[in-house]
Amino acid sequence: MTIVVTGASGHLGNNLVRALLARGEAVRAVIHKDDRALAGLEVERVQLDICDAAAVRRAVGGAKLVYHLAAKISIVGSMGGLVHRVNVEGTRSVAQASLAEGVRMVHVSSIHAMQQMPKDQPLDETRARVPLGDRRWPAYDQSKAEGERVVRRLLDEGLDAVILHPTGVIGRHDYGPSRMGTVFIDLWHRRLPALVEGGFDFVDVRDVTSALLAAADQARGRRGESYQQTGHWRSIADIAHAAAAITGKAPPGLSTPTWLAHVGAPFMTLWSQLTGKEPLYTAESLLALDSNRDMRGDKARADLGHNPPPFEHSVYDALAWHRAAGNIDPAAPLQVPAGLTVDANGGA
Repeated sequence: MTIVVTGASGHLGNNLVRALLARGEAVRAVIHKDDRALAGLEVERVQLDICDAAAVRRAVGGAKLVYHLAAKISIVGSMGGLVHRVNVEGTRSVAQASLAEGVRMVHVSSIHAMQQMPKDQPLDETRARVPLGDRRWPAYDQSKAEGERVVRRLLDEGLDAVILHPTGVIGRHDYGPSRMGTVFIDLWHRRLPALVEGGFDFVDVRDVTSALLAAADQARGRRGESYQQTGHWRSIADIAHAAAAITGKAPPGLSTPTWLAHVGAPFMTLWSQLTGKEPLYTAESLLALDSNRDMRGDKARADLGHNPPPFEHSVYDALAWHRAAGNIDPAAPLQVPAGLTVDANGGA
């Protein structure tokens, strides 16, 4: 039987599809428009609007399992309601279809669904979720918390679902590229004039993929449970220096204080509106960089076998993939971090 993956062409989605195919599974890849990340993969492609309940129901029909990864990530607000529409109403469509078809749903939420305060206490799955309609919280955070609540309400009606909360995902097969993938590329090309203070918890895409596979097993991913996939908290400066140790490219010598970055954030947003390009940072992304530094993944370690590698190994793997993809010089030598063995393709 088929496994459905929504958001299959995204960074995490296409890594999951590859892992499922390696297991010999038949995959129905639900996409919106761009399917570059699935090129050459033997999957059934279904293009649809994730909020089209009837189309989603047809896509889920006959499946044995549904992975819901489709989401709209934003650091620029609600995007005219698009963030809520995709992350809440889209999740509702998938959850209702999964319930109607009687299949397990593995829902990918986000660490951003959790309230970050108090920051001096560990953040785990018991933390209160971000409230809907509270402007102190970014639209994306609100939408991911509300999407989880949608799933939980349907649990009461019999939905079999488990919920995962990854932190910042980095790693291979980053076709977008993601925001962090863009940071690695820009560091290589020395496009960043300065670093910004703050940091975040980053987890390897391969480890989130492994947790997703484990969560599908009812004996491991317990129905109705949330699991955080954490990695390592690193400052932006730490990331730049880790990349520099691998590429030999010196990081920017300047560091912008958070207060100064907040002053410049409105101008970044205005520049984005005028050019149509995503801003380097916004008030929302700066808020994320001031998040809780003690995010816990103990439950995922115990139940799902989550075991992230050293951060430097993940950075190397990301850079090696971007080199192979031509996003950085394909002939560039990369210094392998201590303790890491690379495969025949140069990946970690």
